[in-house]
Amino acid sequence: MSKQPQNHGQQWSAPDDRRLAQLADQNTPTGLIGWQLGRTEAAVRSHASDLGISLAPTNRSPYGKGR
Repeated sequence: MSKQPQNHGQQWSAPDDRRLAQLADQNTPTGLIGWQLGRTEAAVRSHASDLGISLAPTNRSPYGKGR
């Protein structure tokens, strides 16, 4: 069985929310955000969705085309 992240089962704090938003704005990969916040990738995705924070890379074309 794998080790639980350090903040597993803990409430998200306001500083955690701000850090999540900051990392998402910097296009940080979701797995790395989870590692930095001591959360699972699934927890990061779920909480970001709850807060209305997009984790989609900003440099991706909205139509699957691009350079």
